[in-house]
Amino acid sequence: MRVLSSRQKPSSAAQRRSLVRSLLVIFAAVMVIVTSMVLTALDRVGAHADRLDDERSRETTIGALQTFRDHLGATLNDYAAWDDAARHVYDADGMDWVVANFGEMTANSNLFDASVLLDAEGRALMVYDAGQPADWSVDRFFDASFAKLFDSVRHAAPGSTPEASAFISTARGIAAIGIGLVRQKNGTIEKEPGERRYLVLARHLSDPHIKAMARTYVVDGLTLRSAGERPANHVAIRDVRGEAIGVLSWSSRLPGRASLAQVQPLVLGAIAMVAIYFILLFVSGSRLLRQIKAEETAALDLSRLDPLSGLANRFGLFSDLGRLVSQAGSGQDDVLLLYLDLDGFKEVNDAYGHATGDNLIRGVAAGLKTLISGPATIARVGGDEFAIALNTRSQARKTAELCERILGFFGEPFVIGERVAVVGCSIGVAVSARGTVSGEELLRRADMAMYRSKEDGRGRWTVYDPAMDTEREARNQLEIDLRRAIETSEIGVVYQPVVDARDGRMVSVEALARWDRPGHGAVSPEVFIGIAERTGMIDQLGLSVLRTACRAVRQWPGLRLAVNISPGQFRDPAFAGQVARAFSDLGIDPGRITLEMTESYFIRNPGRALAAIASLKAIGVKIALDDFGSGFSSVGYLRQFGFDRMKIDQSLVATVAEGGSAVDLLQATVALARALDIPVTAEGVETEDQARILRLSGCDELQGYLFGRPMSADAIGRMVMEQRVVS
Repeated sequence: MRVLSSRQKPSSAAQRRSLVRSLLVIFAAVMVIVTSMVLTALDRVGAHADRLDDERSRETTIGALQTFRDHLGATLNDYAAWDDAARHVYDADGMDWVVANFGEMTANSNLFDASVLLDAEGRALMVYDAGQPADWSVDRFFDASFAKLFDSVRHAAPGSTPEASAFISTARGIAAIGIGLVRQKNGTIEKEPGERRYLVLARHLSDPHIKAMARTYVVDGLTLRSAGERPANHVAIRDVRGEAIGVLSWSSRLPGRASLAQVQPLVLGAIAMVAIYFILLFVSGSRLLRQIKAEETAALDLSRLDPLSGLANRFGLFSDLGRLVSQAGSGQDDVLLLYLDLDGFKEVNDAYGHATGDNLIRGVAAGLKTLISGPATIARVGGDEFAIALNTRSQARKTAELCERILGFFGEPFVIGERVAVVGCSIGVAVSARGTVSGEELLRRADMAMYRSKEDGRGRWTVYDPAMDTEREARNQLEIDLRRAIETSEIGVVYQPVVDARDGRMVSVEALARWDRPGHGAVSPEVFIGIAERTGMIDQLGLSVLRTACRAVRQWPGLRLAVNISPGQFRDPAFAGQVARAFSDLGIDPGRITLEMTESYFIRNPGRALAAIASLKAIGVKIALDDFGSGFSSVGYLRQFGFDRMKIDQSLVATVAEGGSAVDLLQATVALARALDIPVTAEGVETEDQARILRLSGCDELQGYLFGRPMSADAIGRMVMEQRVVS
């Protein structure tokens, strides 16, 4: 056995001490390095978390400002594009209505706190601030950027929405301001540019609004400062010129620094717990990141919601449509989109006010949520427009089921407080098979199908068909050609004789518009007159026909002239003045002219109709009730409106030869007219038997193919000459 010497023992011990010392040094060095790395990592994570939180606050603040401005823009659209406003604002006696609906609404309102009504030159016709009339002038209360914003609305391009909004500096601070042309809901404006009125709404960034933003978007210390201040965390508020007029600043919450302060003492106190510190760091950092992500998600979700209905808004719908299309593209599903428009919502709004209309929207939203089972996106995309999007593998069955269920829901009246509102629904349907159609295109197709439902009678659903695109393109081209035809006087006029029932002598003619479209041939009056009414061309078309017919009737002494008037012309307050100028320019006796109007307009708008009739009769022109018997036919409004002539509709005339109740009804109608001292013309007379019965029943004048089809002015002239020779 080998014996260890005493010299060898110290060497071995030194080696162990050296090893331990080395290990200690290495461990210490490792601990120092690890500690340094951990502290550095913690500091960096904390600083990055602080930056993320500040960036989140910045984006949220920008979104809050945009939402503040967008809400004012939506309010402006509701008030400026309003049929009642378009009527009262341009009415000489409408200022009380303007003050009640625009001025006094500024009191304690969360929508706007100042309102101004301007004429086309920018002169203030009404100024209200906080519910009271204000004596400040527009150019002194708003800064110089107001003029630029006003000019952008006055000179808005045709077809664009004549509205604009921006932030602006005012005598009271900074406000979101919106300027809009006062017009009808459908965008029609029947005033010349120099006669137009513009509504200005302002909503100031007051302390309560800023505090509400801070609470809603979770931004600490949100404060409005002057444009010259530049704190570390701020977002500039710029006017329409791009100039900064103020800043919104906020206080950094420093979540990273707070987390670092919690874990740092543990790191410094026990290096051996580095692993625990790493775990704590990981847990703390993960919690912080989850919190930031949750706040960002909440802000994004809020931006996708419609505040009134609680449903998704247009942005939310587009986002979900993209997701649904993407899912369908990777699977076997189709994307089904239903686009709903409420029928009669405007009438409810006009009759009961916006508060009742808002409650109706909430009721519709709640009903749709109940009707739609399973995963689906339900959105409010406009004032009274909704959309439903979902993925399905049996779209044909699902479409019919959903549409019929929705139509059934709208078949019941809505009880809103003590009021009962009845609205319908028109539905357009579009499908993206396997996700092959983009969300934007899908929405366009559903919208087009919805309008087809409205055109076909409302209260129904229609599935998109590619032929609709062709039809719309053809309709658009037809509108363009019609506008050109009116401007170039291509619309012709023909005349149908009206004869005395006693001796068959021609005593009057009815002027009828005709259009021979180049390259296409004759276009039915029902088609092009309907287009003219929808597009606002009816005023120009109607006056053109009236002037042409008046020139012709000057050549036929002793003959009277009847001209049909559309509801669009009758609604125009300037119509009576235009008719009077036409008579004056052409030297026509107004007593020879009869303007014919169908009964449906008088029933829907009795107040307006009475005023319009009074204005026209003051000129000396006569008013005839056309197509009597085709609609509601009330004795009450015959007495109320004092018509100068009644024209019996051809649907009643066509049945008189059959005898029986048709003749009884005819005789009762004529007797009614005679009792009210109203002469009667029967139109659509095609046979001698009809003429004989109408003559015996007491009709004064007859009109129809039996006595002459619509013909040219020259042909009427020849008939006049022949009639003179015979007499």
